[in-house]
Amino acid sequence: MQATRRPSRFRTETGKLTAVLGPTNTGKTHLAVERMLGHRSGIIGCPLRLLAREIYDRVVTARGSGQVALITGEERIVPERPRYYVCTAESMPLDIPVEFVAIDEVQLAADPERGPVFTDRLLNARGLSETMFLGAATMAPLIRRLVPECDFISRPRFSKLSYAGSRKITRLPGRSAIVAFSAAEVYQLAELLRRFRGGAAVVMGALSPRTRNAQVALYQAGEVDYLVATDAIGMGLNMNVDHVAFAGLSKFDGREPRDLTAAEIAQIAGRAGRHASDGTFGTTLDVGPLDPEIVGAVENHLFEPVHRVYWRSSRLDLSSVKALIRSLEAPPPHAELVRPREAEDLASLRALANMPDIAGLATTYDAVELLWEVCRVPDFRKTVADLHLRLLSALYRHLMSPSGRLPEAWVGRLVDQLDRTDGDIDTLATRIAHIRTWNYIAHRPGWLEDRAGLQKRAREIEDKLSDALHERLTQRFVDRQTTLLTRRLKQKEALVAAVRRDGTVVVEGEDVGTLIGFDFLPDDAEAWRRGRALRAAVRQALEPEIRKRAGALATAPADDVTLDEFGTLKWGDAPVARLIRGSHIMRPDIRLTVGDLVPATARQRIERRLAAWLHAHLQTVLAAIFLAREADVSGPARGVIFQVTEALGSVPRKAVAEQLEGLPSDDRSGFARLGLRLGRETIFLAPMLKPAQMAMRALLWCVYHDQTIAAPDAGRVSLAGDHTISDDYYAAIGYRRLGRRALRVDMLERLAAELRRRARKGPFTVDASLLNLAGCTGDDFDGIAKALGYRASRSDTGPEVLYAAPPKRRQKPYRSKKKKSEREATQPTHSPFAALRALKQNKTEDRT
Repeated sequence: MQATRRPSRFRTETGKLTAVLGPTNTGKTHLAVERMLGHRSGIIGCPLRLLAREIYDRVVTARGSGQVALITGEERIVPERPRYYVCTAESMPLDIPVEFVAIDEVQLAADPERGPVFTDRLLNARGLSETMFLGAATMAPLIRRLVPECDFISRPRFSKLSYAGSRKITRLPGRSAIVAFSAAEVYQLAELLRRFRGGAAVVMGALSPRTRNAQVALYQAGEVDYLVATDAIGMGLNMNVDHVAFAGLSKFDGREPRDLTAAEIAQIAGRAGRHASDGTFGTTLDVGPLDPEIVGAVENHLFEPVHRVYWRSSRLDLSSVKALIRSLEAPPPHAELVRPREAEDLASLRALANMPDIAGLATTYDAVELLWEVCRVPDFRKTVADLHLRLLSALYRHLMSPSGRLPEAWVGRLVDQLDRTDGDIDTLATRIAHIRTWNYIAHRPGWLEDRAGLQKRAREIEDKLSDALHERLTQRFVDRQTTLLTRRLKQKEALVAAVRRDGTVVVEGEDVGTLIGFDFLPDDAEAWRRGRALRAAVRQALEPEIRKRAGALATAPADDVTLDEFGTLKWGDAPVARLIRGSHIMRPDIRLTVGDLVPATARQRIERRLAAWLHAHLQTVLAAIFLAREADVSGPARGVIFQVTEALGSVPRKAVAEQLEGLPSDDRSGFARLGLRLGRETIFLAPMLKPAQMAMRALLWCVYHDQTIAAPDAGRVSLAGDHTISDDYYAAIGYRRLGRRALRVDMLERLAAELRRRARKGPFTVDASLLNLAGCTGDDFDGIAKALGYRASRSDTGPEVLYAAPPKRRQKPYRSKKKKSEREATQPTHSPFAALRALKQNKTEDRT
């Protein structure tokens, strides 16, 4: 099917279109570069900035720097009259006519995030003489439908790729690349290889080209025999790799984790065995063997074809922000094209458009166009959305000011903050990500008075940070210092150890773990378990720090200690103890969770401090209970208070009905002052129904009964009754189960009172006010009403359900609880009962 496409100066109906498809290691990219150099001009679009830099260096070597331009999102090297352009796909200049155009890795058109860009290039990017699409054979059927005039060339793989099974990481052969799918996993694997195999180079897409090239040079030169990388190596990066081992078979795709497809596994595994050298692939032992069907597909290059690719309209309506959003959401014109999930730039556009001042500025064609350019500033930092939006909104406000430029002082201040090489690997990587954002901004035409100055400044900072990052990576993952540590451990020599301010424990210059609160967490549990000298050095380093922290906790203000909803006591952010069952539900004990590195004297000081804090905390939260217990009331009233407080603040009225009979009015007044409410259904302490108190009631019950149940959200008048949770739990936290719901006791009293009021007037129906009181739907209300004794019946005139008051119980006549002899003795002598008693007595005497 012929695709309808927008006009472009790239497009031509006369240029030859060729799709060069096949697996990895078929020389597709090399062919495209050679074809480009055979023309007077050309552009090649690459999937990665790293690959673009690699090809740029290669073309510069062949043609000279004056004839080659490099254009990526945050790097732009453009001589005065370039003939060849090496770009990332997103940065290809679509308004420059050239003889040759190549798009590498066109199968990325099926990627949910980057797919729309590659689809657009597939449909619209054309060379005047020749256009070449490079990618996997799975794209062939779809390209035939979308670009029917295209010719096809199939490229066989130069070498054989075979499955080698699963192996321990420490048993992998030399010249292996281990692939993980997060920076944390990459660092962990590289650390393991450093300890057991002498070191590893690290390659990730987030690294700057300078850092990446330096790390690859370590590997290529043989200084390290292993490479740990993300799936970035699957996109055309050529290194001398003999084996690829997968340390994971799933990746986070920007929204959620998902399993790798067979084609993705093949793309990465294909890095093994370059040119005529055969290669192998497999998994690490903890991942387990690959599915035989996947193995067969990878070895034989047989994969499901791509049927659909992601598309977003490039015909943008910039007449207004709403029109722009509509155009970006336009439906695809063909069945093979599908809309992607909302991209970061569109999400940013929506958010900025909702800001009143931004919306007030974006009212003209040029203003909307500028807003869209600002929204396309990528978040290399991967910060939370609000922080990135804050930067974008600031950029747009400055650019819409009368000067129409970003203030040099403002930009300079933000950029200068990044000109630091201190910090660890993550800190340096974060700064590089920040400077990449400013690099991108520096290359936007018309945004700065001194674009060249900011470009130079940003490039200098990036190079400085890249060198520092390479140094940190080498220090951490190459065995120069590890050799010394290993030798001293084997020789049982004394090790130099210390604790940094951030809690990092350092032995012989190597980070070995972190002290969190009073608990030491080793970076390598296995090395910690078997390294006696290491443990001794850490204990020596921690002893003064533990004593110092124990002293600080012993005198710390109460606000420094907290108790979370799971019963964990924390000092700052560090867990130090947890609550366990004590002798009484309101007297839980504590158990320290600190490690065995804490000496006995320090443990005792910590326990005493935490016990004192917990006692004071319970006295504060449960103040209503302790105040009620100390009230000056009569014996029966004291009995009521005892039962209510033992139940954490509420009991059914029938449980204390005997004590309530004949209760003096003074005691009732005292109850009111204490907040003790004498309801018809429940006797409860009103202060114990506040959110903090109810959360504490739930926690105390769970600790005492060794269960984990989440406390109800604050303000909930009723809950869905969970049949797996006992009635005792609901009663302990101030609720009562009625039917399928559990009602808070104060709302139960209000509901019961309203039901009694309505029932006095006869049968009644349920309305919204009753449902609001009960916090439930009509279906659940029936169970509540029946639990309170009300009878349900169908109305004769409609579908409504009528509720009637429970039948009145026959009241037994009051009878004193005095013994019969005591009652008779108090009766007057002239009463008829006295005469009857005398008559019975005389008859008894006569019989005797």
